Amino acid sequence: MDKYVPDMYQKSIYTIDYDLLYSRGIRCLLFDLDNTLVPITENVPSDDVKELFDKLKEKGFKIIIFSNSLKKRVRPFKDILEVDCCAFACKPHPRKFLSIINIYGLKFSEIAIIGDSMMDDIYGGNNIGITTILVNPIGNKEFFIAKLKRRREKRIIEKLRKQNLFTKGRYYE
Repeated sequence: MDKYVPDMYQKSIYTIDYDLLYSRGIRCLLFDLDNTLVPITENVPSDDVKELFDKLKEKGFKIIIFSNSLKKRVRPFKDILEVDCCAFACKPHPRKFLSIINIYGLKFSEIAIIGDSMMDDIYGGNNIGITTILVNPIGNKEFFIAKLKRRREKRIIEKLRKQNLFTKGRYYE
């Protein structure tokens, strides 16, 4: 069950202490796209996301959109936000995580994944040993497969709560 427990849990991408991450040696941020950066109904990033990414790049972070969505979904965000991307990441499978590490010459300790899914983002990141940050989903709509995963996630969250390992709404760094 520990593989589902995030290293950090925050309300949204806007409440994360990025200075703290930088001080801990994090240099690359993998951002999930759907229901982390934007609701699945949006096809372009908001001005708030653009502003956040600009600030993070100024701080020295390498930013990569790391999404299970197809390239045609991810591409407009990559272009508008002027960041790299990894579409069809097949999270939680480790292959694309490891590919990012090799392509960019990063250490495991230098990478954090930020996402709304314990099943994909947190489990995938924990499984290979990078920093994991869970945020609440920002949209109510989900793709079909995500709806199925959310059902399982609710059961996992309940087990974690009973073991006092994780409680939804109790944020921490």
